[in-house]
Amino acid sequence: MSHPYGFLSLLPPIIAIVLAILTRKAVWSLFAGLLVGSLLMRHGNLANAIYDLFEVHLWPTLIDPGKLRVFSFTLLMGGLVGLIIRCGGMKGFVELISPLAKTRRGGQLTTWAMGWVIFFDDYASSILLGNTLRPVCDRLKISREKLAYIVDSTAAPIAGLSLLSTWVAVEIDYIREGLAGIGDPSGFNAVELFVASIPYRFYVLGSLVLVALVAIMDRDYGPMLTAERRRVADDGRRSVGDRVFLESSADVEDAELSADNVKASHWINALGPIAVTVAVVIALIYITGATALKSKGVPEDQLSLRQIVGSADSSVALQYGSLVGLVVAVLLCRFQNLLNTRQIMRSIQQGAAVVIPAIAILWFASALSRMTGDRDAGGVVSINESGEQTFSHRDQRLYTGAYLAGIITDGEGSGQASMTLKLLPTITFILAGIVSFCTGTSFGTMGMLIPLVLTLCYNLLSAGGEAVSPNDPLLLATLGGVLAGAVFGDHCSPISDTTILSSQACGCDHIAHVITQLPYSLTMATVAIVLGTLPIGWGVSPLVLLPLQVVALIVILMLFGKKVEENR
Repeated sequence: MSHPYGFLSLLPPIIAIVLAILTRKAVWSLFAGLLVGSLLMRHGNLANAIYDLFEVHLWPTLIDPGKLRVFSFTLLMGGLVGLIIRCGGMKGFVELISPLAKTRRGGQLTTWAMGWVIFFDDYASSILLGNTLRPVCDRLKISREKLAYIVDSTAAPIAGLSLLSTWVAVEIDYIREGLAGIGDPSGFNAVELFVASIPYRFYVLGSLVLVALVAIMDRDYGPMLTAERRRVADDGRRSVGDRVFLESSADVEDAELSADNVKASHWINALGPIAVTVAVVIALIYITGATALKSKGVPEDQLSLRQIVGSADSSVALQYGSLVGLVVAVLLCRFQNLLNTRQIMRSIQQGAAVVIPAIAILWFASALSRMTGDRDAGGVVSINESGEQTFSHRDQRLYTGAYLAGIITDGEGSGQASMTLKLLPTITFILAGIVSFCTGTSFGTMGMLIPLVLTLCYNLLSAGGEAVSPNDPLLLATLGGVLAGAVFGDHCSPISDTTILSSQACGCDHIAHVITQLPYSLTMATVAIVLGTLPIGWGVSPLVLLPLQVVALIVILMLFGKKVEENR
C-alpha cells in the first residue's frame, strides 16, 4: 500500500528538532511538532487537531503504565538526590573519591569507569551517575556538557551490549521476529545472532573508546572545547550548559539547607541509599523476569539468567528500587539527626521539583514518538494477509519509520533491495540513525527495521540458491548496523529519552548537551562507516577494522582536538 503521508511524515519531528535547537525551548518545540502532526492527520482542521493533540496523543501517553513508572522513578530519584545533598552525604562522597579524581583527566575516567558498573539499565545509569558525580566534576572544573556527554555515551552503549540488561529482551525479540519472517531457517538462533553481531556494532564500541580517549588525551573540539575552556577559566562565568541544582538561595526557605552551607557527613549517607536502590532494582529484575517466564510455562530448572533479565519488567524495578532507596535515605537522616522532619520533606520536594522539566520533556517526546510510529494504542501493527502494512491508523499515526524504511525496498513490499548487498550494512546503519533521530526512540527503530533488514539481507544472500550461514559477515554486519545506528540517532536526537535524562541528571541545559555531543557522535559515525560498515561489505574482518578505528580516533583527536588548558 502507498504511504499515506510520504515526506510530510517527517515534518513534525523536523520542526520539533529545529525549533529546539534554535530556541532552546524543548517543551514548546515538541508541542509545536505535535500540533503540526495533528493538523497533518486532520487535514488542517484546527479544532479536530487540538482535540486529537490532547485526547489521542498527550493523554494516552501520560497514563501509559510504563511511562508513569518512569516518571515516578525520575521524581523519586530527584527527591533522593535532593536529600543526600542536604544531609551532607554527597560532600562526604566527594571527599571519599577525591584520591581517585584529583585531576580533570581522573574525574572523566572515573565517570567513564563507573558507567560500566551500572550495566543493567540505561535509565538507571544516566540518573545515578549524573546526579552522583556532578559535585565531583564541578570541583574539578569539568563542564556539565562534558559530564552529560560521558554519561550519555556510556549508558545506552553498555546496556545495549550487555547480555544482562533491560535491553537484551527487546533486541533479541526483534531478531526473533525477523527470523520468523524468513521461516526460521535451521541453524539460526536469535540469541546467538545477537552475540555474534557485537563485533559489528562499530559505532557502539567506538563510542565507549572515544569517551576514554577524550579523557586520556585531554583534547576536545567544537562546542565542547568552548564549554570546557569557559569552565576551566573560572572567570565568574559558568558554562552555558551549567544549571545550578538546589543551590539557589532564593529557592531555599532555610539558609542552613543551602548545599553550600551543609557540612559533609559520612559517605554512607549518599552511597548507602544508592547501593540499596541498585540492589533492589537488580533483585526486582530477577523476580519479575522469573515470574514472567514461569507464567509462560517455563520450568524453573530451565530458567537461565539471560532469559530472566530479558523478560523482566524494568520499569517496576526502577520505580520500587528508587522508592526503597529514598526510604533508606530518610531513615539515615533521622537516626543520625542530620535533618529534622520538616527539612527532610523540604529537601525531597526541592529535589523532585528540579526534575519536573525533564518529565515534561519526556512526556511530550514520548507522545511525538508514538505519533510518528506505526502501532495503535494497544501496540498492534496492522498487517494484511499478504504481510503488508495497511496504514489503518493513519488518522492517529504518521508511519514516519515505515516511510524511511521503504527507502531500502522497491516500494512494492516485495523485499527486493535497491542497492547492492555490499552496501547494505552502511545503508541500514544510516537509515537506523535517521529513524532514531526523527522518532527519538532506539527501541522503536530496532523494532521497525530489524525484521525488515534481516528478511531483506537473507533473501539477497540466498538469491543464488546457496544456503545462508548464521555467521555470514554481511548478515551480522547488517544486523549490527541497525543496532548501532539506533543508538547513534538516539545520541544525536534532542527528543530522545536517554538524552533528556542525561542532561537533566547532570544539571546541564538540554540543548547545550545535544549541541556539544553532536560533533563527537558524527565523528564516531563517520569512522564507523569509513573503517567499518563499508569495508565489511568487501570482506574485511572486524578484527582488523576495530584496531584501525581506535588509531583513527587518536589521529582525529591529535589533528582537530586542542588541549583545554593550553594558551590560546
